[in-house]
Amino acid sequence: YIQPSAGDGGGALGAALYAWHCGLGNQKRFVMDHAYWGKEYRNDDIVAAADAAGVKAQYFGDESKLVGTVVDRLVAGKVAAWFQGRFEWGPRALGNRSIIADPRNPGTKDQVNTKIKFREPFRPFAPAVLAEESENYFDLAQPDKHTPARFMLLVVPVKEEKRDVIPAVNHMGTARIQTVYQDSSPRYHNLIRTFGQATGVPVLLNTSFNVRGEPIVNSPEDALNTYFNSDIDTLVMGDYLLEKP
Repeated sequence: YIQPSAGDGGGALGAALYAWHCGLGNQKRFVMDHAYWGKEYRNDDIVAAADAAGVKAQYFGDESKLVGTVVDRLVAGKVAAWFQGRFEWGPRALGNRSIIADPRNPGTKDQVNTKIKFREPFRPFAPAVLAEESENYFDLAQPDKHTPARFMLLVVPVKEEKRDVIPAVNHMGTARIQTVYQDSSPRYHNLIRTFGQATGVPVLLNTSFNVRGEPIVNSPEDALNTYFNSDIDTLVMGDYLLEKP
């Protein structure tokens, strides 16, 4: 096992594990199966940021209605920013600070590249797929045994019969996938599952919630700043949905 931020940034994890085992004497082995270790913001923080920015935030007390509303917008060709829970530690956005879109539309890649990410058009985007459906779209037998795929660190072939189904995340027959699990990312899993129920394709285009030259957003204030300085159509933060006037 190689943890997903095996560079200088990984020293923080090593220090924490050293304290856990050697300082506190714990014997249980830590298994890192997700990267959601950053700061989490409450709904109160989201409302305060929206109020300060003069933006109306629509509250959804029912997760299924929130997810269904977002899926409707994705199916209609909209691009959404998805801000949930603790932000990701490591090199990839994994569904808590992500920009998401419909992978079935071949124009989605150019739309996100030119209007939102402001980056070179040849750079590919990654698919987030339900772990239980990944073998149907990608050459990845027994996905539970491939830990790097949880962290979007594994490139695999796209099955030939699926390449035209998900053209926005198919890069010359390959994809750097993220396998999404219900136990570690329940709301994101629900979103992809609901999108799959609506379209027959349980896959989303997922890229980091930032524009070129800036770090991935952390706080609600960061999210609002990036949202209003790009062509992202819809912003979802916690239980709130925001749209530009």
